[in-house]
Amino acid sequence: MSATGEIAPSRDASRAQLEYLLRLGDTSLVLAQRLGEWIGHAPAIEEDLGLANTALDLLGQARLLLAYAGEVEGRGRGEDDLAFLREEAEYRNATLAEMPNGDFGDTIVRQLLIDAYQVPLYERLAGSRDPRLAEIAAKALKESRYHLRYSAGWVVRLGDGTEESHTRVQASLERLWPYTLELFDADEIDRGVLASGVGPDLAAVQGEWSARIDAVLAEATLARPAAPRYRWYGKQGRHSEHLGHLLAEMQHLPRIHPGARW
Repeated sequence: MSATGEIAPSRDASRAQLEYLLRLGDTSLVLAQRLGEWIGHAPAIEEDLGLANTALDLLGQARLLLAYAGEVEGRGRGEDDLAFLREEAEYRNATLAEMPNGDFGDTIVRQLLIDAYQVPLYERLAGSRDPRLAEIAAKALKESRYHLRYSAGWVVRLGDGTEESHTRVQASLERLWPYTLELFDADEIDRGVLASGVGPDLAAVQGEWSARIDAVLAEATLARPAAPRYRWYGKQGRHSEHLGHLLAEMQHLPRIHPGARW
């Protein structure tokens, strides 16, 4: 019990809270880095700005979440330390976020799949028993709703566009769909934050995600892929081969100039 009479969280509860914050923060961080790779390379200036603005929103979310994670951890590490000075296996982002950009269709489909997940996730986290997380989620929710409108609009235009755009975006959907299973595959951490009232029921998040995705795919005249047959566990630190390359670029300056401030 603390000096104020409040019951302090158990070590297991604190660990689950830390892991959960890292999962949220790392997913936004890694996705922001991927979208940032488009700057100067998007198919039009408007989309260059659109992807850059989405990346900045995600980076802002990551900063809030990682700063909070550092406080929960209690080892003196701040947002920059957690963002730039961890090893690959210490990152807890969803594997889908680290998938390469590919072409514009690949990027937009990846964005849709994550946006449609983050909206119902943050809707529920805005009511979390953790007031700090609830505040972060409420801010992130406003941004995520805009992100979803942007990505869904583009998927509809590409899917219901030319024969070539339809074929290519359907192929993007097939390639990326298997990585969506991880988002809703509840493990010990997910069950722990649910039991404590900090995190949501992922089955409920999946139901809303599925309904949103189906509505977009119907308008885009795209077929929903078959259910995934395998799982990825980036949220447990087991990543694809792509994350290491992304981190090598993202961490280059902070590692060769430790302690530098811009």
